[in-house]
Amino acid sequence: MRKRGLETRALAKELHEAGLLSEEGRGKMEVSPRTKFLKTLNSQKAGVEKQGGECLIKVMFWIFAVLVLAGASVHAQTSINTFAKGTEYEFQIDFVEIGNPGNSPDSTGLGSVSYIYNLGKYEISRDQISKANAVGNLGITMYDMSSLGGNGINRPATGINWNEAARFVNWLNTSMGYHVAYNFTTSGVNDNITLWTNGQSGYNPDNPYRNSNAFYFLPSVDEWYKGGYFDPNKAGGAGYWSYATGSDSAPTAVSGGSLPNTAIYNQSFFQGPADVKDAGGMSPYGIMGQAGNAEEWKESAGDGINNLADEGRAIRGGDWWRGADRLVKNWSTDGEPGNLDYNYLNLGFRVASVPEPSSLSLLLAGGAVLMAGRRRKAD
Repeated sequence: MRKRGLETRALAKELHEAGLLSEEGRGKMEVSPRTKFLKTLNSQKAGVEKQGGECLIKVMFWIFAVLVLAGASVHAQTSINTFAKGTEYEFQIDFVEIGNPGNSPDSTGLGSVSYIYNLGKYEISRDQISKANAVGNLGITMYDMSSLGGNGINRPATGINWNEAARFVNWLNTSMGYHVAYNFTTSGVNDNITLWTNGQSGYNPDNPYRNSNAFYFLPSVDEWYKGGYFDPNKAGGAGYWSYATGSDSAPTAVSGGSLPNTAIYNQSFFQGPADVKDAGGMSPYGIMGQAGNAEEWKESAGDGINNLADEGRAIRGGDWWRGADRLVKNWSTDGEPGNLDYNYLNLGFRVASVPEPSSLSLLLAGGAVLMAGRRRKAD
């Protein structure tokens, strides 16, 4: 143990003298369970030095060692995206990275996703819609919940149809300089999309609803289902729970809070939903409100085949006033994408996105650029 502690302190001293580690960071670099991994880095660094003394690669190894010893995650698990930045309408959306690509589907046939993506940690709130409306002139309407607990700004944005949710997502994309996700060819806020077609940039024949160049999008049924019910660390091996609170038994019904295995359901209709950050226990990935509070739109068609612009879209998740039968993983319904109906007063949505680059990928990408520059200079 003493030898390993001396080795770590020696590394800290070298990094500090090289200007790669602050005095505070140096003080924190004590003996760590990561020492074994650090030795591997030292071995790799030594091999590189023997093969040509590539100083840049040496520095890259040192930087990565700092990330490891500081407890930095190679894959960021959460991220916060800011919109309308610097204006009075600025707002943020929290995302959680959904990893474990290529997971097996559930017995329902759902939940398998072959790629890493981000899923909104919370349902979209009334405040987020109001601010996007103000900046983007979107014209999205929400149900007046005055008689159902009030129109608190942090309550879920309910009474929104699928087309309005999709226009909100498109604005998220364009406000940040990304390609739209959904192909609206008319300006009416409740008008249906047009399917993306072969020859258009970003066309995906497996999903003509979503443009593959978009950064933000509504979650598909599989993306939403995986974020709610799949548990990569489930006892006995990765698998699915029956409820999106990490349980095979119905969660405890509550009016608000974030205690494990609780959900907002079986409450008075006139109470209305809870605030989006007070909407019950988390899923295994750390997503809130997929069980109860407000039902949620999915990008996918109700029949799972996204081939008609006007067909019903999938709805899942249950709400604050009905029973546990709507929370369980095998419950779903669908709704017309452009319908403005009072039955949608309990219906909201959340957003998904492309994952943020990890610390390691940014480091390696930067190193590759610098290495290319060194090669050009050598030529």
